[in-house]
Amino acid sequence: MEQRLSLITLGVADLDRSRAFYERLGWRRSLAADAKLSPEGGGFAGFTLAYNARTREEVDATLAEAVSAGATLLKPAEDAFWGGYSGYFADPDGFAWEVAWNPGFPIAPDGSIHIPA
Repeated sequence: MEQRLSLITLGVADLDRSRAFYERLGWRRSLAADAKLSPEGGGFAGFTLAYNARTREEVDATLAEAVSAGATLLKPAEDAFWGGYSGYFADPDGFAWEVAWNPGFPIAPDGSIHIPA
């Protein structure tokens, strides 16, 4: 696993206000469900970290590497509704990481991604 972070899904100034807003939109529950976590209680912090892989095979290898290093597999990699392939692990502190391959997000040699408009 390269030492980079591809995306931070959500960061907010007022967690209670933002949680209420995103729950009204259905986003928090959808993100928690995608990671196979409960949106209630301490199981889901309200955000995930994302690591974009260059290939489908790298997704599986990265999940295996994370588990070998002490992570908990939350969701084995599977084809995603948006056309890619992704799975989730939790680090030892319980923070959820999505590991994804997205054919629409090419990764440059330096690890950066360009998200198309």
